[in-house]
Amino acid sequence: MNTNPKLTLAKKLAITLAATALTAGLAGATVPATAAPAGPAAECGVRSDGKLYCGNRAGAKGYEHRSYASAVRGQMNTTFSWFSCWGRGDSHPGGNNIWYWTKLDNGQWGNMAAVDVHTSVDPAPGLREC
Repeated sequence: MNTNPKLTLAKKLAITLAATALTAGLAGATVPATAAPAGPAAECGVRSDGKLYCGNRAGAKGYEHRSYASAVRGQMNTTFSWFSCWGRGDSHPGGNNIWYWTKLDNGQWGNMAAVDVHTSVDPAPGLREC
C-alpha cells in the first residue's frame, strides 16, 4: 500500500477530473426533449386544412390512375408528405385497394398506394374521398 500523501492526492484529483469530464460528455450526448419522432411513429393525421400529413416510403411512386399498370408520374423522395384525398383502385401489397392523391416531389400529381403511406388504418380517418 502506498502511503505517499502527494501521490494519493494526485490520484484522487485525477479520478475526480476524469469523472467530471465523463459526466459532461454524457450530458452533451443526450437527445433534446424537443426532438420530433421519425418514421411511422411520426405525425399521421388530418389537419385543419383537410389534408392528411403522414410519413411515407422514400422512393414511392405516384401513378396516373389508382393502378400499378398506369403511367408513373413521379416519385416521393421525401419521407413526410401531405395527401389531399383517397380513392379506391387496384389492390396492392398493403392488403387493400386504397390510394392517396398527392403532389409528388417533381411537382406532378399522382396516386400513391396506401401500402406506401404510414397510416394505421386505410382510408385515413377524416380525409375526404375523391
